Amino acid sequence: MSEDAHPHIVFGTITETAPLPLPLEFEALWVANQADFRQYARVVSGSWQAAEATVHRAFLEILNLWDELLQSSNMQGEVWAIFRKTVVSQELNSFREGLSRLEPEEEIGLFRALRKLPPRQFDAVVLKQVMQLETSKIAWYLGVTTRTVDYHCRKAKERLEQAVPSHVKHRRDPK
Repeated sequence: MSEDAHPHIVFGTITETAPLPLPLEFEALWVANQADFRQYARVVSGSWQAAEATVHRAFLEILNLWDELLQSSNMQGEVWAIFRKTVVSQELNSFREGLSRLEPEEEIGLFRALRKLPPRQFDAVVLKQVMQLETSKIAWYLGVTTRTVDYHCRKAKERLEQAVPSHVKHRRDPK
């Protein structure tokens, strides 16, 4: 192949640029926590590949907030909170993607209706009904009050009942 075949490519020396160094404390945090974080993410996601992606995403989030975290009186707690929220977010995204990959003949109306929910309603109803989490934990994950979680679940249920009334189980609400 001649150099004339690709005139837009300039041949010559390649300058290598080293990646920007990470703060030493951040690297120490990574070394101290990444194995436990990966194990936790694998238990939640069910696969090592998904766990790796989740841990990577979480540490990018942590790095983005690094200067603020250094000022925190409970840095480890806040790091864990960021990580847990990243794991939940990743699982919700995976669940929604899984619904969107269903073939039309496999997809029942309930899945279609779930996929069409607004993001907060989708998150709240999946965390509550599919993952069976407590309202207080859902509120913490989503960064809202328990009343807001209840509201999102109630609105999601209304939308689902309208879309597929035969698939939504009716039960008496305690309120």
